[in-house]
Amino acid sequence: MAATRISGAESQIMEALWAKGPLTPDGIVEAVGEAHGWAPGTVKTLITRLLRKKAIEGRREEGGYLYRPLLSRADYVQSESQGLVDRLFGGEVAPLVAHFAEHRALTERDIKLLKSLIAKLEDDDE
Repeated sequence: MAATRISGAESQIMEALWAKGPLTPDGIVEAVGEAHGWAPGTVKTLITRLLRKKAIEGRREEGGYLYRPLLSRADYVQSESQGLVDRLFGGEVAPLVAHFAEHRALTERDIKLLKSLIAKLEDDDE
């Protein structure tokens, strides 16, 4: 699937659908509206944008009108993370990790996980 640009606000709708979907319009309002201080009209505008972007679909079913994601969370995360690496670090992951390390944003647990991942990647190459 081609990269679909989803705003921060739209991503809140997507997160609700990934976690609890399919949802009715009122279900989406309930899931994200109050937590963000959004009126129902705001939530419905975000739903409309996501429909236009073909990130979600809406369909009348027995339980009423239901929305469900067309874009998987894994595909979204992949696209967004690759976009971040491309935009800020020239497409290279090592400078991203170095940035976090230099700014002390890596915890001991993060470092342990990275070492484990590197060891696994090295084992896979052999």
